[in-house]
Amino acid sequence: NDCTVIADCGVAPGMSNILSAWGVSKLDRADMVEILVGGLPRERHLPWEYKAGFSPYDVIEEYVRPSRVVENGEIVIKEALTEPEPVTFDGVGTLEAFNTDGLRSLVDTLNVPNMREKTMRYPGHIDLVRAMRDTGLFDEEPIEVDGVMVRPRALVAKLLFPKWTFDPFEEDLTVMRVTVEGELDGVDTRMRWDLLDRLDPETGFTSMSRTTGFTATVVAAMIVEGSLAPRGVFAPEQIATEDGFLDRLMDGLASRGVNYEAHLETRD
Repeated sequence: NDCTVIADCGVAPGMSNILSAWGVSKLDRADMVEILVGGLPRERHLPWEYKAGFSPYDVIEEYVRPSRVVENGEIVIKEALTEPEPVTFDGVGTLEAFNTDGLRSLVDTLNVPNMREKTMRYPGHIDLVRAMRDTGLFDEEPIEVDGVMVRPRALVAKLLFPKWTFDPFEEDLTVMRVTVEGELDGVDTRMRWDLLDRLDPETGFTSMSRTTGFTATVVAAMIVEGSLAPRGVFAPEQIATEDGFLDRLMDGLASRGVNYEAHLETRD
């Protein structure tokens, strides 16, 4: 129909896919892709130390949906909230990363033997939500309570929404790290991109809305102006290596104050 559709074109999925595919394309052999991402409040308040930059109901879904990872060339299904590990970010401190189902189309489009995506939260949050999940509070199957059929997840979501919702102009953070490892010219090579973005106090745009929405609008502008010309329906990673695409995308994001810091490491 002579149109261009880029699906999942936000921050993650979106930029995470684009950076992963671009990094893989620059290596002679790609061995590993890792995506770590999280949306967080700047101020930590017990007990949750968390607020949601998007639908809290979707957050709960992240905590229950099995996670697809790629290990040794095979798709492996793992339970969400598993394999927690500490991750340190400058300007934020130590976070806790755990398995979530965020690779999406990458499991089909990238030929890399090891890939995983993890969500990051402040330490301790995972223990609370794991206890809730294991108790059955995230279940969708209705149960009877005093003669009334209740879906546990719907009830919990209703109770959590006010506590997980940002106040106007309350500062949020978006943190992401995309790492691609492999070999280039016979040398072990690691490419990494770090993002730390905050609410814009002038516009009131949250970091999550900025990093997600601006990615989509910059790409949409390229399509309108004709600099991104392929026709059809694509995942973000499928356009990542279009000539000059990543540079234009990074410039467009930087002009809006969203900056990715690139790192390159080699080891003989």
